Amino acid sequence: MDQPSGRSFMQVLCEKYSPENFPYRRGPGMGVHVPATPQGSPMKDRLNLPSVLVLNSCGITCAGDENEIAAFCAHVFELDLSDNKLEDWHEVSKIVSNVPHLEFLNLSSNPLSLSVLERSCAGSFAGVRKLVLNNSKASWETVHTILQELPDLEELFLCLNDYETVSCSPVCCQSLKLLHITDNNLQDWTEIRKLGIMFPSLDTLILANNNLTTIEESEDSLARLFPNLRSINLHKSAGLHCWEDIDKLNSFPKLEEVKLLGIPLLQSYTTEERRKLLIARLPCITKLNGSIVADGEREDSERFFIRYYMEFPEEEVPFRYHELVTKYGKLEPLAVVDLRPQSSAKVEVHFQDKVEEMSIRLDQTVAELKKHLKTVVQLSTSNMLLFYLDQEAPFGPEEMKYSSRALHSYGIRDGDKIYVEPRMK
Repeated sequence: MDQPSGRSFMQVLCEKYSPENFPYRRGPGMGVHVPATPQGSPMKDRLNLPSVLVLNSCGITCAGDENEIAAFCAHVFELDLSDNKLEDWHEVSKIVSNVPHLEFLNLSSNPLSLSVLERSCAGSFAGVRKLVLNNSKASWETVHTILQELPDLEELFLCLNDYETVSCSPVCCQSLKLLHITDNNLQDWTEIRKLGIMFPSLDTLILANNNLTTIEESEDSLARLFPNLRSINLHKSAGLHCWEDIDKLNSFPKLEEVKLLGIPLLQSYTTEERRKLLIARLPCITKLNGSIVADGEREDSERFFIRYYMEFPEEEVPFRYHELVTKYGKLEPLAVVDLRPQSSAKVEVHFQDKVEEMSIRLDQTVAELKKHLKTVVQLSTSNMLLFYLDQEAPFGPEEMKYSSRALHSYGIRDGDKIYVEPRMK
């Protein structure tokens, strides 16, 4: 049989991990020396391979000598073949079947949609626990074949594959814990519910950058479909427009973590409002958008929620409001406190035997105040010393000796005093 044209896996392996390019180093994780290979092998004692092989973007089209692969890759457990030119599943099978301890395989951005994956080929993937097929345009038929032959698969990546629908597998995959299916075009929730049917043990579902519309599912049905879901990512779900969709997330019985950035529903709220309203509506989550929800933050958010909705018409108040009123009681509106610094103050200016009440701007500097006082005390600014007395200060007057210091930094208030004295020559 003619060997496929292009660079082989073994050819690239020999080039990248030759002693010149990848010298042997002792120590954990630094490289593993491969002992003598089968008799007659031209590769004998030549390569120093790590247990994690990264051969992305190398133009690989075929496997190469399978005996050589078996000899050098017996200890390999991670293999990155992304962005190559592999288009035949048989060639992938030749590689994988000779890496007996392989647990992680990345086949992203290979044109594998051009061939059909037969079950006999898929069987060589049996030990893989994490499989990445991003941008491979793998059909659902291919995915189903893989699922039937990978009894220990725990993580599956199907991003950027142009999926508009989900095709249900004839058998459930009980082992899968994480499904990463971002950047597709899954709009209707009826497609998402199929994922729950196929993957009943799913712990993490990452749906970011799909055009997901409203969650049309009863609470009981959601609980049955996703009984083990702990984390869901709905970033940039363009069709989520109502709070009822957010409330539906409470139907997942084990949900702890939610990611909800970039959805239309939240765009009109401030960052603080978004976070507090979401935390208050989702009482069981412990992490929101990557940040842990502390007990104190939850209580603050729930109290904020009550005050936020207390002036709304009864028909617009969510059910969660009544639950929280039962928990905390009806709260008083927060007092509005103006925390802006005072812009001016009325002070007493003392000079010799004279006392004059003046209103001074607090945004000016000590030097500017001296210029303002020149005509009042008949002293030049260079011959003027100022002392500030806080009416409640226990330590006496403080000299205002820094010309560029702003008056508001002294905390000057109405009724305080400023003493002017001539500089002693």
